[in-house]
Amino acid sequence: MSAVITPAVLAETTEQYKEQVDRITGFAERVHIDIADGEFAPTTTVDVKDLWAPEGWTIDIHLMANDVDSYVPRLIALRPHLLIVHAEATGDVSAALRLIQQAGIKAGLALLRPTVPRTVDALVKQADHVLIFSGELGKFGGTASLMQLEKIRLIKALNPEAEIGWDGGVMVDNAYSLVQGGVDVLNVGGAIQKSSDPHAMFTKLQQEITKTGVLG
Repeated sequence: MSAVITPAVLAETTEQYKEQVDRITGFAERVHIDIADGEFAPTTTVDVKDLWAPEGWTIDIHLMANDVDSYVPRLIALRPHLLIVHAEATGDVSAALRLIQQAGIKAGLALLRPTVPRTVDALVKQADHVLIFSGELGKFGGTASLMQLEKIRLIKALNPEAEIGWDGGVMVDNAYSLVQGGVDVLNVGGAIQKSSDPHAMFTKLQQEITKTGVLG
């Protein structure tokens, strides 16, 4: 598959949510929506019942919450394209992945920076998508630690078919390196949402990931 730039929405209020959706409407096709519980992640985002999206968007939902058992059925009801849960959540992550897949939705597994794929190998094998999380939980920004790219080789050894996502610190100057390292889906929050021209930034990022290799 060709790599894609996926703008992110991370909002603590319904007003912020609308502002962020409006900023990427008109050019975004696949969008990453963050939900945080204030416990697993220090931020509390808008409630599940307040989620909405323009017609035609492909929606990925990233759940930064411990209580996957109560969140996942409510998020499945929204029929997203992909629903990502954290390997480090205290709930039954394997059951959550199974429930998502049984609903005909792609099941994603997110790994925090300290989490080594082999320590959660059964979950990695079960997932359709594995998200390498290099950001700060519940915040835009963070640093794209390219050392984390090493996880891709380890993930692919366990699950060759898994789509690979990246979350945290994606910018124009590292997007190409991330794609060359094997990332399929680059989730971009701050670089697009905080830009004075979100559409231009999105276009620039897309150009970066589709350029052919040039030594210079």
